[in-house]
Amino acid sequence: MAHTMNTGTIVAIVGDQSEEALATLDGIRGVEVLALRDTEPALATRRIAASGTPWVVHDADPLEHVAAAWVELFEERSTLGALEIEVDTALASFTAGSALMPDYYIVLEPEAAPDTWRHWWCGALGHRAPQRILASPAPTNARDAALRRLLGNLPSSRAWPDPASWLPHLPFEIPDRIGLRD
Repeated sequence: MAHTMNTGTIVAIVGDQSEEALATLDGIRGVEVLALRDTEPALATRRIAASGTPWVVHDADPLEHVAAAWVELFEERSTLGALEIEVDTALASFTAGSALMPDYYIVLEPEAAPDTWRHWWCGALGHRAPQRILASPAPTNARDAALRRLLGNLPSSRAWPDPASWLPHLPFEIPDRIGLRD
């Protein structure tokens, strides 16, 4: 789903060290860095949309609860109903404009993530727009330039499909099998 409130490129950085990663991007001309993790989603969306910069980089994932429910379903720690509720909630937020799908996700160290989480990032989500999910090492210090380089070389690709066209089908996106039948 394309965002309509902001004309800049929106990048979400996700992973355990997202706060440190954001710090490495602070001070880049034309980039607004927003620490929004744990911010109420509608407020995070308003802050992202209010930016007038060409780039907005933040750590608020609008699919965070959907991802957790998907992982828990396939780890047999939750039910299909929980995932369906999270999908419906996310879709309602996108429709109401209280959530924005980022143009890109930068996933910090997905190879170190537990298997099902890796399948979420690189499979269930990444399958929808593969060039829009980018792996990056976590920063080693405040001067780490890996993320700066990645941000400066984002690949162009097709936009995300409308979340309403694929989020409801997540229960059928089985880890290790995503994309094999498409």
